[in-house]
Amino acid sequence: MALDDIVINLDANFTGAWGGERREVETPHGPISVLLCGDQSKPALVTYPDVGLNSDLACFEGLFSCPEASSVLFYNFCIYHLDPPGHQDGATEIPDNQPLLTVEDLADQVAEVLDHFGVHEAICLGVGAGSYVLSLFAVKYRERAIGLILVSPLCRKPSWTEWFYDKAIINILYYCGTTSFVKDALLQRYFSQEVLASPLGSEVLKNFRKHLEDHPSKNLMRYIQSLNERNDITESMRKLKCRTLVIVGENSPFHCEAVHMSTAMSRRYQALIEVQACGTLVTQEQPHSMLVPIELFLMFYSFYKRPLSISTPTSPLSPPCVPPELLSSESLGLKLKPIKTRVAQ
Repeated sequence: MALDDIVINLDANFTGAWGGERREVETPHGPISVLLCGDQSKPALVTYPDVGLNSDLACFEGLFSCPEASSVLFYNFCIYHLDPPGHQDGATEIPDNQPLLTVEDLADQVAEVLDHFGVHEAICLGVGAGSYVLSLFAVKYRERAIGLILVSPLCRKPSWTEWFYDKAIINILYYCGTTSFVKDALLQRYFSQEVLASPLGSEVLKNFRKHLEDHPSKNLMRYIQSLNERNDITESMRKLKCRTLVIVGENSPFHCEAVHMSTAMSRRYQALIEVQACGTLVTQEQPHSMLVPIELFLMFYSFYKRPLSISTPTSPLSPPCVPPELLSSESLGLKLKPIKTRVAQ
């Protein structure tokens, strides 16, 4: 995939190209905004974004804009896009006297949203901080998380370096707002150098900068603060038995975290996909590299049905045909060994 293809995926309709109905759900931990897409009688797919992003400027826009992926996902699921508190477009600043939600509270909110819609179980798709929240949800509500797709995930406590760096960003957000330093730091978190250094990526970065500038800085601060106080859930993830697909960009600052999580978890239930020349937002930079792994992941759920009108997706991971060993009972019921993909230069 060429860089100009990446930019098209990133730049396509940042206003929720998949449509849907926005709902505000009241929970014991406060209100949360949900973008509901599809038929509620279908199985649930819950998404949760990384810091600073939401379902309008979505972590998932590139993925859901791929015709093959969007058809497969919308054909099989009702999708619940959850925004972190105060992250939806048009959100007002959360009052200072409102208690800070912990990541445990955010995970409980996911369960409370599912309760509101009468949903017992779901497959979860998260990016970065959103992956940690959904992993914690799976740990706390094991019978409700029937599958995890984790993009550039976290599972350990922040290192001292990360903790001090995030503390500096929290203080800047509190006293100065979303400065250029904060915006640059977040863009480096999201994207690889291929995007950051390319003239073709300038319009994409401009859109993200504007979104971050318009977003209430203290709401963003709260999400980072909650994440910066997270605990190590490695041992709990080790005991999970729901199928888990870990996808990480090799240029993501969370690459080591993803590899650590994959190493800790049972190989029977998880697979790791490493995508070269890509940052944290694999869903935006290289969504096509996710198509085959996601479809193979979903094939082993009884409810999964493939749209007959959709041809087999192609990606750097796609073999000419699927060999029988890919369909073994190991590693998610499929034998996806750690695979590296590279964008065409």
